[in-house]
Amino acid sequence: MEIKKATYLISSPAVDKCPKADRPEYAFIGRSNVGKSSLINMLCNNQKLAKTSASPGKTQSINHFTIESSVREKGPVERWYLVDLPGYGYAKIDQSSRRRWEQMIEGYLRKRENLVNVFVLIDARHMPQKIDLEFVNQLGHWEVPFTIVFTKADKEKPAVVERHVKAFLDAMRETWQFLPASVVTSATKKTGKDEILTQIAGMNLGKDEATGV
Repeated sequence: MEIKKATYLISSPAVDKCPKADRPEYAFIGRSNVGKSSLINMLCNNQKLAKTSASPGKTQSINHFTIESSVREKGPVERWYLVDLPGYGYAKIDQSSRRRWEQMIEGYLRKRENLVNVFVLIDARHMPQKIDLEFVNQLGHWEVPFTIVFTKADKEKPAVVERHVKAFLDAMRETWQFLPASVVTSATKKTGKDEILTQIAGMNLGKDEATGV
């Protein structure tokens, strides 16, 4: 798959304010400063699409982007939504704002009917973090399908990244019978780009076959 066009559409304060659920939708989420904006920009071939910031917690709403892609160079155009969600684990906000954010994210993840898959970003530079494990376990409890995306793989030696990835997946195995798909990425080196886009292409195809569209 190649993304031909990616355009910012709207920022919504709650799931009921989101665009009409008329196409497949894929959301990206992770702890603050995990490299989410950089990864989205890499996938979409547009370094200015999702705004990056040195201040964690910059994303405070549900941000929709309209995507046009094609599996083959002259193949049919597919249209879907890419969603940039606020990060979790933000520390420098008051308790009421944090709870409002949590409710917004939970409402979106549990109620958005066209949400096909969530890409959960995990910083590959670190050993497993409790907050990341709690978040993926919560997705499992809600029965929300997701893929684990290990980010910033270029920032550490390959052996260190491999050790951190294995440690995270081993931690999940303590409570999970079957693990979700996982991808190791680098926005700088564009590592993992093809794997993520191939996943989305396959899920788009599955949605079309299921609906008969």
